[in-house]
Amino acid sequence: MGNFAANEGLSVFVILVWLGINAYLFVQFYMNFLTERWFYTRVLLGDALSWARAPAACLNFNCMLILLPVCRNLLSFLRGSIQCCSRTAARQLDRNITFHKLVAYMIAFHTAVHIIAHLFNFEWFMGAQLYRNSSSLPFVLSQIGTGDNASYLNPIRTDQTNPTIVMFTTIAGLTGVVITLALILIITSSMEVIRRSYFEVFWYTHHLFIIFFIGLVFHGFGRIVRGQTATSLLENKPSQCKDQFESWGMNGTFCPKPEFAGNPPMTWKWVVGPMILYVCERLVRFYRSQQKVVITKVVMHPSKTLELQMKRKGFSMEVGQYVFMQCPCVSQLEWHPFTLTSAPEEDHFSVHIRIVGDWTQGLYEACGGDKNETQEAWKLPKMAIDGPFGTASEDVFGYEVVMLVGAGIGVTPFASVLKSVWYKHIQENQNVFTKKCNVHLFSTLTSFF
Repeated sequence: MGNFAANEGLSVFVILVWLGINAYLFVQFYMNFLTERWFYTRVLLGDALSWARAPAACLNFNCMLILLPVCRNLLSFLRGSIQCCSRTAARQLDRNITFHKLVAYMIAFHTAVHIIAHLFNFEWFMGAQLYRNSSSLPFVLSQIGTGDNASYLNPIRTDQTNPTIVMFTTIAGLTGVVITLALILIITSSMEVIRRSYFEVFWYTHHLFIIFFIGLVFHGFGRIVRGQTATSLLENKPSQCKDQFESWGMNGTFCPKPEFAGNPPMTWKWVVGPMILYVCERLVRFYRSQQKVVITKVVMHPSKTLELQMKRKGFSMEVGQYVFMQCPCVSQLEWHPFTLTSAPEEDHFSVHIRIVGDWTQGLYEACGGDKNETQEAWKLPKMAIDGPFGTASEDVFGYEVVMLVGAGIGVTPFASVLKSVWYKHIQENQNVFTKKCNVHLFSTLTSFF
């Protein structure tokens, strides 16, 4: 239990804080829409109002977080900054993709609740227009704002329409449809079976996040959900005037017609910071992709495994790190992650690539893997490299006993570790470990060669 607390305590704490913030936002905004300002809105919509707005607040929070775990250069900077203070804290950054997935699941959940609640809301709005009874408070509220007065409550302004038409003719409805379709495609293409077998599908559909965020920013600009204005609340208190709705605005009455307005859009305030950080991230990646990379050696290993040895000016790595690679002659857009198998002491960096998909097959052929003769250097493809990025393997020399466990291709990070151990051992002026250290390597292989 003590070891679990030491190793996983911070991770559990972070998850609990994240869940706690989600719960707080949900309850807080649910209760906010039970206040007097929203009384007349609840007359039309009932509890569906709160059930739509509470998950919207959680969506703002999680959409703010979703981009941060994939800002790789930011994470590398943070890892280097906090590693000197806390190895446990630095290790949490290696779980960025896990947290990214958790946030995505939370976005999907709150999106579903938000959509279902708003489907009910549109039906209630439509029903209030269709039930044309002047003795009905919902109908009277729906008629407020007819003509030049923009202070309406019911966004459906006529009974000669239906919720589907309204959905595609309002900013909130149209952007909501676009956001939902983009989210469905992103989530379904991120399933493990698709990501592993059809990485290109995963990669391209994931870039629909651009459309998702554009739609998200503009989603609230229509101000389709409206509450009573502060000035109107002073003159028409629902607790005093709700039963006198038939005489609202008439001479001799103390209850004028209530006025309504939507909340200003807030989503952009939540996501603008992460969006700027992500744009900076992509600019850094673009700059790195323009730096010249030279392939110095190509080695064809058994079981269709390709080893590339490369050089790039200013490239500096640590054991167990990984890079993202792009080969323009194979694909102008695709970037694939590969673990570095070279040691920091070597004058080059290398990766081992198993040929398992279209992109790796294209790279294999571009490097001459399908030819018997040796490929001339000038015929080798151009490469772009982004990275390196840190992983927990950097900490391997900080412990007395190290157990390295890898399955299949997962053993590749330890090639870098073992090489570095060997280089440090043969250098007379270096002592690899300040005290006795044992390194144990366990790996499982489907074939041996």
